[in-house]
Amino acid sequence: MLEDKIFEDFKQAMKAKDELRKSILSFLRSQIKNLAIEKRKEKLEDADCVNLIKKEIKRHEDSIEQFKKGARLDLAEKEEKELVILKAYLPSALNEQETSQIIFDVLKDFPNATMKDMGNIMKLVLEKASGRADGAIVSGLVKKALTKG
Repeated sequence: MLEDKIFEDFKQAMKAKDELRKSILSFLRSQIKNLAIEKRKEKLEDADCVNLIKKEIKRHEDSIEQFKKGARLDLAEKEEKELVILKAYLPSALNEQETSQIIFDVLKDFPNATMKDMGNIMKLVLEKASGRADGAIVSGLVKKALTKG
């Protein structure tokens, strides 16, 4: 499980005295534990961990942008290094062809789909992709598929 891998990597970072990795994984561990407590679970499912990591990645990307605007390149560089560590824990993303195949499979259940069905279709596609597809890309592909009919 992803949670176990993160905890194990944290231990390795402590042994190796890798302060940057230790710091980001420590923060991630605490976020995981807090979410587990919130959900009243002993261990989180991988999908929950992936969503948590994606939120952190988004936060880091926003911070990098702000630091660059504020000419704080030292802080932006630190955030970028942390971002690389976080991205290593995400599953590999689906390519456009794999995403299109999932959309095609979902659209079989919606023979007369219109743009009004887009929300339901998006939800099903993102569930089937299980966190491996970018929402913006899926949205564009679903729109394209629905307009083609």
